[in-house]
Amino acid sequence: MLYAGIDLGTSSVKLILCDEKGTVLNSVTRDYPLSFPKDGWAEQNPSDWYEQTVLGLEELADGYGSRLGGLSFGGQMHGLVMLDENDRVLRPAILWNDGRSAEECDYLNNTVGRDRLSQWTGNIAFPGFTAPKILWVKRHEPQIFAKCRKIMLPKDYLCCRLSGQFVTEPSDASGTLLYDVKNGRWSPEMLDICGITENMLPTVRRSYENIGTLRKELADSLGAKDVVIAPGAGDNAAAAVGMGVVGPGRCSISVGTSGTVFITSEEFAADGENALHSFAHADGGFHLMGCVLSAAGSNKWWMEEILGSGDYGTEQEKITGLGEGGVIFLPYLMGERSPHNDPDARGVFAGMSMGTSRADMTRAVLEGVAFALRDCVEAARRRGIIINEACLCGGGMKSPLWRKILAAVLRLKLNIPACGEGPAYGAAILAMTAAGEYPSVREAAEKIVKISGSTEVDYELAQKYDNVYKRYRALYQSLAEWFKE
Repeated sequence: MLYAGIDLGTSSVKLILCDEKGTVLNSVTRDYPLSFPKDGWAEQNPSDWYEQTVLGLEELADGYGSRLGGLSFGGQMHGLVMLDENDRVLRPAILWNDGRSAEECDYLNNTVGRDRLSQWTGNIAFPGFTAPKILWVKRHEPQIFAKCRKIMLPKDYLCCRLSGQFVTEPSDASGTLLYDVKNGRWSPEMLDICGITENMLPTVRRSYENIGTLRKELADSLGAKDVVIAPGAGDNAAAAVGMGVVGPGRCSISVGTSGTVFITSEEFAADGENALHSFAHADGGFHLMGCVLSAAGSNKWWMEEILGSGDYGTEQEKITGLGEGGVIFLPYLMGERSPHNDPDARGVFAGMSMGTSRADMTRAVLEGVAFALRDCVEAARRRGIIINEACLCGGGMKSPLWRKILAAVLRLKLNIPACGEGPAYGAAILAMTAAGEYPSVREAAEKIVKISGSTEVDYELAQKYDNVYKRYRALYQSLAEWFKE
């Protein structure tokens, strides 16, 4: 049988089709618009996700439909989708990188209290999380809030439209600030604070569980039948599965639109500094995660919006002077989550002179993202977690220069998966597990995932970057109050 993995991203949905050994047979990407109604806001129309996914499935399954045995999802996390009593979307989805709920986060963290939030959910409030978004709608759009009967996450909306099942799973639920990660249930205290009831939220099933089949009319249009559906996972957990980062003591780093550091564990452990998120993993365990809101997104902004160039390789060929400092870039174009939890932070270039070149500034963007990810790695190291290597995914892994910078800045050997399909590949593995091809996610990943190469640490360069990183940290600290003003 064949299995489809659907990665519902921020700018597009990517679908891949694999056989049971993990060989990718077909791949389709379909774009949809992203809206920024105000500074720091980010929204999308959920109907666009569904329409483009259905079109993508038709293209993906062309010639393969009769062999399609299952599908599952990876998806952008934290987004708020609200439906009325007739399952109609009430407003555009508020996305993971939306920072409008700063006041609601301040209320949750400082009035309700970080200690209580941590006790109830394992995490504190960040503007990207779902619960603060609910409070924002309740306060600013009470007429919408009054009509709301269902609340779900982006990939779960897609799953519901494809299967008819109103479900989620622990890895994505963990990022709502409504879910008690340690005890695996919706938090009654958080539901009460948000003014919602448990029947407004999806039933929580395992990421790799068989929850039903594809709607008959959709299956018929693909020439398929009895297509098993699994709930899937949040994009970072799905990507980790797709890189074989399952079981305890493993690490993955993603350099996509956002950037993440993902560290697995068998046991739940909240981060006392609240710099890292404590979430469930798609394999049934747990993980700590740091999130940088503008990773490859910063490079895309610099290249396309500022330089007006799509030739990333040519721009990087001009770069010299790695680790020599000069220009420093703070990649906080959408505010920042880990470790600062600062929605007011913004992007900054500092240290320019009359001798500063275009290449110097391009280098500073690549380095700045690496430093932001190091902030997350250092938060883990302060907890006593030993990390020596990590799997790398996302668009950033395609650049040899950026890989060299990342390995040196993070002081980590970076392994490159043979299949670079990220969350979609992990979703396909979850679908295989749900359909019974493998007895567990861990066994599936161990048999399917392969590593194609590695980038070793250049320790001489790493020493140089240690010094630049100190200046990077000092720059944010010197500007933190100015950002708030």
